[in-house]
Amino acid sequence: MEMRTEEQDSRVARLKAKVCENVDARRDELVSVSLDIHRNPEVAFTERHASGLLASHLRAAGHIVNHPAFGMETAIRCDIGPANLPCVGLVGEYDALPEIGHACGHNIIGTAAMGAALALADLGADLPGRVRFIGTPAEESGGGKIILARKGAFEGLDCAMMVHPADRNLPTFPIIARAAARAVFHGRPSHAAAGPEHGINALDALVTAYNAIAAWRQQLSHGCRIHAIITEGGVATNVIPERTVGEFVIRAPDRIMLEDMRARLNACLEAGALAAGASVDIAWDENDYHELVTNWPLAQAYRSNAERLGRNFDEMADQPFGFAASTDFGNVSHLVPAIHPMIQAMPRGTEFHTLDFARGAASDAGMDALVDSAKSMAMTAIDFMCDAKLRGAVAGDFVAGRKGR
Repeated sequence: MEMRTEEQDSRVARLKAKVCENVDARRDELVSVSLDIHRNPEVAFTERHASGLLASHLRAAGHIVNHPAFGMETAIRCDIGPANLPCVGLVGEYDALPEIGHACGHNIIGTAAMGAALALADLGADLPGRVRFIGTPAEESGGGKIILARKGAFEGLDCAMMVHPADRNLPTFPIIARAAARAVFHGRPSHAAAGPEHGINALDALVTAYNAIAAWRQQLSHGCRIHAIITEGGVATNVIPERTVGEFVIRAPDRIMLEDMRARLNACLEAGALAAGASVDIAWDENDYHELVTNWPLAQAYRSNAERLGRNFDEMADQPFGFAASTDFGNVSHLVPAIHPMIQAMPRGTEFHTLDFARGAASDAGMDALVDSAKSMAMTAIDFMCDAKLRGAVAGDFVAGRKGR
């Protein structure tokens, strides 16, 4: 296998130093973009301002940008560099959450990926590979990357990466599989006092199903989760509810366990309907989120580069019980070698999807994380483009990971 020489190592070091300088030169621009996105939160598939802003900065730097891209109004594609060299995908997100805005820090994620792409592009003729910036809508709901994957957005990539803000630095994150369902229960209305015997109570059906799920939680396997809310419970207390609606999410460490959970949840919903004499229509979201397959050689390269910037990492073995989440980037990791590290952007103990996290995503520490994310991804891309041994290890780990599933 080809080994790097001292001359090659020196070249890599020079390129890394240069991309870090390039990020620093664009710091004010990147911070301005991130804060602008933060001030203008947009939920899934409506990210017109955010995607337009990112696309405009890529165009202003002289690059050809597809926006819309892949048939999606708020998706972006920007390819930079020769087509016959190793191609690194830099993945950006920019959707927000309803009511609490950028409480997952996607303003940092999307801008950091763009910053890394621009820093690499600013190498000009010295760019040792090809870069594709992919702006991906609808991570929080809708599975934008899953839709983009069907459109070929990740074809031709040799690896892909994105960095997520958090309250600690981690080389990866426990990303588990996820599926969502909506259940509509149908009963028969009647006056709750004058003729209750003539009604079929759709709320009883939903509550019975909910209680069956609550009882099931006692026997859930390690790493499995169920979430449920009632979105429609009736219209008046003196009318037996004719229609009720519940929304449900299941999570499991992998897709095989997720399918077992899906069957059990269906059974709970149908049992609730049967017990109340009602009927139920169950609709599953077509975009299941898959578990993340971390590419460890690539993750180790990222960690080394982030540590060069003074970032200290927690060990995965030391993370608390139940520390996990889901993302459609997990699906990307089944298509190409991929990493999803976390970067500290806010105080320890700050929880995802909270107002404190949203405030942290616009803080000075959040902007420092933005800059360090861009630098770490750009340096890791340089390693991948220049080091044939690393590329071989990345490819081998990816194949081994796929065989294990």
